[in-house]
Amino acid sequence: MSKKRVIARLDVKNEFVIKGIHLEGLRKVGDPNQLAKNYYGQGIDEIIFMDAVAAYYDRNNLSHIIEKACQDIFVPITVGGGIRSLEDIQTALNSGADKIAVNTKAVQTPDFIKMASQVFGAQCIVSSIDVKRISDQKWEVYVDNGREPTGLDAVAWAQQVEQLGAGEIMLTSIDQEGTKKGFDIELNQIISAAVNIPVISCGGAGTEAHVVGLFQETDVDAAALASVLHYDLLAVNSLKQALRQNEVKVRL
Repeated sequence: MSKKRVIARLDVKNEFVIKGIHLEGLRKVGDPNQLAKNYYGQGIDEIIFMDAVAAYYDRNNLSHIIEKACQDIFVPITVGGGIRSLEDIQTALNSGADKIAVNTKAVQTPDFIKMASQVFGAQCIVSSIDVKRISDQKWEVYVDNGREPTGLDAVAWAQQVEQLGAGEIMLTSIDQEGTKKGFDIELNQIISAAVNIPVISCGGAGTEAHVVGLFQETDVDAAALASVLHYDLLAVNSLKQALRQNEVKVRL
């Protein structure tokens, strides 16, 4: 059984980490490089930087932040938001990123995942999937930072991106995002059971018990945390200790 990962997610807008609820009502939290360095010091396994306004400009603008982060942080870094071309991926990787996350472009042009996987390798391509529950055991995929519905079924889309060559899925529950009320366990159970690639769960963490329960009740490979870290409600090292105490294997 592989060890579970604890990941910090930093959504960036105009040089600041921001956070909201249901991907709306965004507020400034702090400096992305300082926060990332702090989480690295606490023992975070990976860091995800997402350009929160890339959908407005059709480009990712985090290269300088990633370049600076790589001077002090030595864990895998994922960059997402506004990835529209193979050139965008190359730029992110040249800045020091290990992986890129793509959502809107993949929905618009599914073969983009196949092309990116063929050129850069599946291990580099993360399919970012934002979803809202529309009925019992049914979720719809959204794009443009959770603003636009697509009509796509979340389970079917997750299976399709795996077939296209994505090496990992970052699954965000818009319903739970920023609420600190816990993960959508049913969503994570169904998606992680439907695919054979790692799933990162985003949206809802508020307590250590939420993260412990996510790993005990689902087959997801990682939990991505934002508000609970940004507002010092959880520390990475104490969370990992709680996970180990509950027999969840995590990286030291």
